Amino acid sequence: MTSKCDAVVIGAGVIGSSVAYELARKGLSVIVVDKAAAPGLGSTSSSSAVIRFNYSTYDAVALSWEAFQCWKNWRTHLNAPSDEVIAEVRNIGVMMMKVPVVSIPLTQELFTAAGIEHEVVGAKRMQEIVPGIDTGMYWPPKKIDDDEFWEDATDSIEAMYTPEGGYINDPLLATVNLANAAMRLGVEFKFKKEVTEILTSDGRVCGVELNDGEQIESPVVVNVAGPWASRINDLAGVGSDFTVSVRPMRQEVHHVSAPEQFDNNPIIGDLDLGVYIRPESGHAFLVGGTEPECDEFQWVDDPDDVNMVRTQELFDAQVTRAARRLPDLKVPSSASGVVGVYDVSSDWTPIYDKSELPGYYMAIGSSGNQFKNAPTSGRLMAELITAVESGHDHDADPVIYRTEHTKQEINLGTFSRKRALNENSSGTVMG
Repeated sequence: MTSKCDAVVIGAGVIGSSVAYELARKGLSVIVVDKAAAPGLGSTSSSSAVIRFNYSTYDAVALSWEAFQCWKNWRTHLNAPSDEVIAEVRNIGVMMMKVPVVSIPLTQELFTAAGIEHEVVGAKRMQEIVPGIDTGMYWPPKKIDDDEFWEDATDSIEAMYTPEGGYINDPLLATVNLANAAMRLGVEFKFKKEVTEILTSDGRVCGVELNDGEQIESPVVVNVAGPWASRINDLAGVGSDFTVSVRPMRQEVHHVSAPEQFDNNPIIGDLDLGVYIRPESGHAFLVGGTEPECDEFQWVDDPDDVNMVRTQELFDAQVTRAARRLPDLKVPSSASGVVGVYDVSSDWTPIYDKSELPGYYMAIGSSGNQFKNAPTSGRLMAELITAVESGHDHDADPVIYRTEHTKQEINLGTFSRKRALNENSSGTVMG
């Protein structure tokens, strides 16, 4: 069996669905292939769906700020009918603790350039925003069985606070929304299908072959396969000119009851202790890690062979760290939460790019910090693909993505597979 289309998108997560939607908006016929049974059932479904703007480059900051405007106008972005149930943004603000690996002056400069309201807050203001917060400085993060973890703070910490930002209440529903929007434009989704071969002819992509023998002829293939992205790149034979790499990583996010006084408080990004804390419906918190150096990273060889059961040890570590910042938070005796597999780039910045194989594109290395950018990631990939397929040399002259809402110009060279090391990167999920 053979099908034909203008573009094949591999992966029906939140970014893959967005890429398909935006390509279809440009008039392309698109087929999406995913090994799961429905949209968003991979790493997307385990996302904390946090929306914050703290990045170390202007282009990344501007991209997230533009995406936030899309989320706030989600029904319009999707051109969704009035009776469709859609995901909602919880606009509760974000407080990011000041740490040595993140430059507050640089962040202020970038926020000002992008037009993002912000303030640097000390202990008194911090306690006004989050009553009961411990404003001690504990850097660097430590294991909870280290005696130094329990020592009293000798200094107070500052933070960067943005009154806007927050999270998406249902990341799976947001993905379904995007898939539905794509299908309204004629995009075909093939679920429970795996790509087993990237087809080439005369030195460029000409389609894919699936595990059931079906071939899809297409001049464009887009790898948005999440944790399986490296496997797909291997099938395509690309990577010889990459300066950054991608690799799967196991992650846990934990669920705990919130203390009574915490009601719709802002998200807390706490690299000082090594966690982030996100409010959840039902008067609860989600607690995840920020990859502190004191913890062993859980790199994965095979995304299909991962222990998907949360561990008591990591639950205790992350929730105890959160309770250090919020002393009224109780650490339950039994673990609750979810396990996911991230697709992580070596510098925690995604690759949104072409490859050395003409017609083959990538939106990879995005797990952990790019859910928020799904609306704009789809648009920039559509801009990139149409420009390159029209003859533009993106490697020599990077494509500029001009945003709709915030009227910014974003240099897509920032997300190149061949980019120089960002010396301002925190080296963590914060980018």
